[in-house]
Amino acid sequence: MKRCPKCNIIDESGEIRFCASCGTELFFLNRFERAGHGGSILALYFSGTGNTKYIAELFSQKMDAACYSIEADVNFSAEIQRHSSIAVCYPIYGSRVPLIMREFIAKHVDDFKGKQLIVFVTQLAFSGDGARVLTDIFPLNHVEVIYAAHFSMPNNISNTFFLRQRSDKSYAKKTRKADRKMDKICRDIKEGKVKKRGFSIFAKLIGKVQGKPWQGDSRNPSATKGTMEYKAKHSVIIGASCNACNICVKCCPMKNFENMQGIITPKDNCTVCYRCINCCPQKAISVWFSQKPQWQYRGIPK
Repeated sequence: MKRCPKCNIIDESGEIRFCASCGTELFFLNRFERAGHGGSILALYFSGTGNTKYIAELFSQKMDAACYSIEADVNFSAEIQRHSSIAVCYPIYGSRVPLIMREFIAKHVDDFKGKQLIVFVTQLAFSGDGARVLTDIFPLNHVEVIYAAHFSMPNNISNTFFLRQRSDKSYAKKTRKADRKMDKICRDIKEGKVKKRGFSIFAKLIGKVQGKPWQGDSRNPSATKGTMEYKAKHSVIIGASCNACNICVKCCPMKNFENMQGIITPKDNCTVCYRCINCCPQKAISVWFSQKPQWQYRGIPK
């Protein structure tokens, strides 16, 4: 079976050398395309400070996939329904899917029915079953995971003493490693190889130990009272140095800030993405840890 790269015409016989329509030389379809996935991939991501955006866009460039942030003003139901394979990309918090991504999946769960999923997780160190735990949100046999991978990315937690700022050289090293890993992943997918990081018994065990205190039941799309996530949701602190510039009001993906007569007030709906902490010019915001940020993560260096 061959395909014209210009007008996408398929030759079932695989015997024709040139496209009858435009004259372009035909190419044999790889295993991924023969399975019906070629040209029908959608990448959806949530990224607090840029790490996951980098991975999602890198994948989309290499696989010629459509790519959207779940914060975008897009008809996501239509986009999900018209693609056969969906790459879902998110940072991992406490070995669990971020609240904002869980809410998005729950909203569109019917649109995902029958889709093949590619799951990419960005993490600081080790998340156990960070990629697998996404499937807990879906009903049994609702989706099929055909690839899952974890990417170690630069630290963006800037308001605790035990996670210090790293150099641009360190960030660049992690980025190059992620680039090489993505090259291999894309080759695997095109060849039809199925690899699922985080689906082993050991990974599930580690994920449960880390994730249970954070979220509780991983099937729950909302924050459960009594969990660390629920406490973090209500943990935003605005310091005295705040000058009500409204940057946090505009940048927060959860719309968690409101300017009330010149005073910035959190609305107890934090997803712990650290975007506000790293964007605030006054370094006036803290989440979870009460310590004021000593530095700010500006994303992967260009």
